[in-house]
Amino acid sequence: MAFKVPKEMSPKELETRLLQGEFIMMLDVREPEEWMEGHIAGAKHIPLGNLYERHIELNPNKETIVICRSGNRSGLACELLHERGFNVLNMTGGLNAWTGDLVRDM
Repeated sequence: MAFKVPKEMSPKELETRLLQGEFIMMLDVREPEEWMEGHIAGAKHIPLGNLYERHIELNPNKETIVICRSGNRSGLACELLHERGFNVLNMTGGLNAWTGDLVRDM
């Protein structure tokens, strides 16, 4: 892997699209503890370490926004998925840059 993220989306652009009522496939690749602390409503959770085995749970033809805390792990996930033919975008800045609401599982 040469760490080339094919496409990116800003947190603000994602939030705008969600507020407009658009259905967007989102994949959160953070660890379970991070997920429980807060995640975007509607996101699917597959930790990065499990993505290789569980990528079959995703639709390769559906645009998927990949999310982590800062944008680094999601970039790696995007590369892994892109190499397998998935249509993915990395959310730049991750949840550190997210200003919208989060769902908390605590």
